[in-house]
Amino acid sequence: MNPLDIIAEFYEPGSRAYKVLTQHGEQVAGKAVDAARKVPHLAPDIKFIREAAMLHDIGIFLTNTPKLGCTGGYPYVCHGYLGREILEKKGFSSHALVCERHVGVGITAEEIKRLNLPLPERDMVPVSIEEQIVCFADKFFSKNGDQAKGERSLEEISRSLERYGRDKLICFQSWARMFQ
Repeated sequence: MNPLDIIAEFYEPGSRAYKVLTQHGEQVAGKAVDAARKVPHLAPDIKFIREAAMLHDIGIFLTNTPKLGCTGGYPYVCHGYLGREILEKKGFSSHALVCERHVGVGITAEEIKRLNLPLPERDMVPVSIEEQIVCFADKFFSKNGDQAKGERSLEEISRSLERYGRDKLICFQSWARMFQ
């Protein structure tokens, strides 16, 4: 499987959205592979991690996020489950779960209901070690036009997660201890 071939089915190569998606995917893939190598005792599938990291945001073109070159009809928070639907239709069910479960540090069905989020009411929380690694690595890189800035610090990520609740911060910090 070549993630760039799949991306090219949905994104015009050379377009702003394609560049944002592929650059971000490459950044996340590099960080995720490094993180996976820190936990060899957990036997993470590095080939899968690299592929899933490249594809985890494939659903952004369906969102209304002009700064990313995306003019779809959905709110940005929907890109994870929309990516899941895309990859499931292509027969990549494990990669699809990474798409759905990488948003934030995961979103529970209870949070979706309580916050009235425009998402299917189900748990969207990383389960496998590979899902956790991609989710962790994703937090280090922006897609908002600041990609050249490079990697965010643990402190920056922690500050941004705090507003979503202490449990989100604790989850990320536990990953940082494991994968750094």
